[in-house]
Amino acid sequence: MSAVTLQRRGFLHFAAGSLTLAVGLPGPGQTAQLRKYGADAMPGGTVDSPLVFVRIAADGTVTIVAHRAEMGTGVRTSLPMVVADEMEARWDRVAIVQAGADEARYGNQNVDGSRSVRHFWQPMRRVGAAARQMLEAAAAARWGVPVQEVQAVQHEVLHPASGRRLGYGALAAEAMRLPVPAGDALRLKAPAQWRYMGKGEVRLCDLDDIGRGRAQFGMDARQPGMVYAVVARPPVLGGRLRRVDSAAALQLPGVLQVVEIPGPQGAPGFQPLGGVAVVARNTWAAMQGRAALVLDWDDGPHAGYDSAAYRRTLEAAVQAPGIAVRNDGDALQALAQAPAGRRHAAQYHVPHLAHAPMEPPVATARVTAGGCEVWTSVQNPAAAQAGAAAALGLQPAQVQVHVLLLGGGFGRKSKPDFVTEAVLVAKALPGTPVKLVWTREDDIRHGYYHTVSVDRLEAVLQPDGRPQAWLHRTAAPTIAALFSAGAKVSAPFEAGMSAVNMPFAVPHVRVERAEAVAHTRIGWFRSVANIPHVFATQSFIDELAHRAGVDPLRYALDLIGPPRRIDPGTLADAFNYGESPERYPIDTGRMRAVLEAATRSARWGRKLPPRRGLGLAFAYSFLSYTATVVEVEVGEDGSVQVLEVDMAIDCGPQVNPERIRAQLEGGAVMGLGLALASEIRFEKGRVVQSNFHDYEVLRHHASPRVIRTHLVNDDPEAMPGGVGEPPVPPVAPALCNAIFAATGKRVRSLPLRTLA
Repeated sequence: MSAVTLQRRGFLHFAAGSLTLAVGLPGPGQTAQLRKYGADAMPGGTVDSPLVFVRIAADGTVTIVAHRAEMGTGVRTSLPMVVADEMEARWDRVAIVQAGADEARYGNQNVDGSRSVRHFWQPMRRVGAAARQMLEAAAAARWGVPVQEVQAVQHEVLHPASGRRLGYGALAAEAMRLPVPAGDALRLKAPAQWRYMGKGEVRLCDLDDIGRGRAQFGMDARQPGMVYAVVARPPVLGGRLRRVDSAAALQLPGVLQVVEIPGPQGAPGFQPLGGVAVVARNTWAAMQGRAALVLDWDDGPHAGYDSAAYRRTLEAAVQAPGIAVRNDGDALQALAQAPAGRRHAAQYHVPHLAHAPMEPPVATARVTAGGCEVWTSVQNPAAAQAGAAAALGLQPAQVQVHVLLLGGGFGRKSKPDFVTEAVLVAKALPGTPVKLVWTREDDIRHGYYHTVSVDRLEAVLQPDGRPQAWLHRTAAPTIAALFSAGAKVSAPFEAGMSAVNMPFAVPHVRVERAEAVAHTRIGWFRSVANIPHVFATQSFIDELAHRAGVDPLRYALDLIGPPRRIDPGTLADAFNYGESPERYPIDTGRMRAVLEAATRSARWGRKLPPRRGLGLAFAYSFLSYTATVVEVEVGEDGSVQVLEVDMAIDCGPQVNPERIRAQLEGGAVMGLGLALASEIRFEKGRVVQSNFHDYEVLRHHASPRVIRTHLVNDDPEAMPGGVGEPPVPPVAPALCNAIFAATGKRVRSLPLRTLA
């Protein structure tokens, strides 16, 4: 098994006699009157767009194009595995090629939002099934028998009545001339017939190459005559270069050239921050040259950005009425009329966070008179292609983007400013490949950051301790400021993440957004606004349970209420991760099931030694249901040791269970790191942190001793949910609730680091 990069032209040059297969979805005439959801609503869409290609060589090798980038989720294996399963291909005779940027051919290629399987599981199944049926039809025609008498089985087509059989390679040329079955003529396998889907037995196609150091990540790109570049960027967002003296840099051995990069115009978007690039014969020389530059910056309008002062601004904002985005009943009147003894309020704070992928951003570009070629690790190839084309005044088709393995992404690498930087520097050296490298310090200090937030919750409690009224006010600079200069109210999709779409059985509910100005680039981050909203709501539920004197599990189940299905549109804001509310209702029964699975495994309610505690949290995010239980031990010195974590997920069909478990485990580690250690702070407009010594991720000694994962409700007929992002949000509140159970101390601000 191997994976290689494939461009559109290269694929079209496959030898004659192979089977090339393209399958589209219903045309626009069939959907013109319907609102588009899911993949149909994405750039590139799915309507009339060939999504997946299959080639069968004369020797029987089946080559499957992976059109989604691989960054650790296993998508480069999982989606081709679906094709292979439906077409009855032997996995040991499958090769996978990585597609470059070409949304017109492959459909949407942006790998974020936990939607690769959600959007492409069924299209991949249809492609595989169509290939299988075309091979069966070709064999039946050659033998002169009804197609109902033949069957494709593991790389061969059999005619049981006569004992005849033909391999896929022998049938490819004939099969390629047949019509592609679609609609009612297309026969998908029944789940009982699946060989790979749901089994968890298929190894990652890249596993051996990664383990042996042969895999090609962005940092591994090599081109003949390549030179290297690093960039000195403005230390403050919106800063401008007044003057640069590059004389000393140009005197250093290996330094070749200094190139100025213009700053962004208007809203930041995916534009470079601007600055000065130093080009050299190696990365070290480029870094030394950058250090030798004499730079004079105008810090601009965000020079006064200070995290401590801004937190006070957000705290004041949630004390005042905001913009209502959900208003069921009359929560404000209930709060105003309730006696003080029946009211409870709390505020929660989450700081800015950096994505900090293990491989920082990097791109290699070569610009010629006829176009541009880029080699990079990018989640959004089309955005990289568009940005490069705009920077060079080219059409997107004139830019080739070779997608390499990503050493982590978490949303950072779907914002390809670093690709445009590389292209602009390469433009100054026509014909010369330029590898532009971000150092770890560049990544921490000049990235896109998860928003800082303050959430305030207030409740009126009934005599039994259950909430009669629920008020949630949230204040956070919005991702919308990336694309609309001056935007300062959270977008519907942000408010919809575990705030508006809170499905609890409470009579009076009000959710409000406050205005908040963005002073840095706010970008989506693994699980986005679910992180602060779930931290706040799940911590608050635990507080209410303890105030009522009720076990937190029983309280949570009562709050979720009996199993029922809720149309997200009835919760005032119809945002539902871009999916149809009819196909993806919020199902409280599924929520209860994951909570019960996680707590059952953790043996909830057992007696623990002193200074040990169990905490729980749960969430509906990215159309999946997750629950987490954390067991902690808190030392007399305030040190926190996570002992065990139980995580349960209901994501619908479990296409690749091994990868789902891996994402749960990774989500546990990442969520604990965000809770215990990670924080980006600003002083005088500048990021204080610079590397892993002060922007901490979870260390090995702080990792849990045990992580147990539980996959719930593997219904092959259900709609698939997300997997990559949903594990993260419940981890921090489960941890903090466990700390309270162990010590009686509440944690309402992250990161907690220590309780000393």
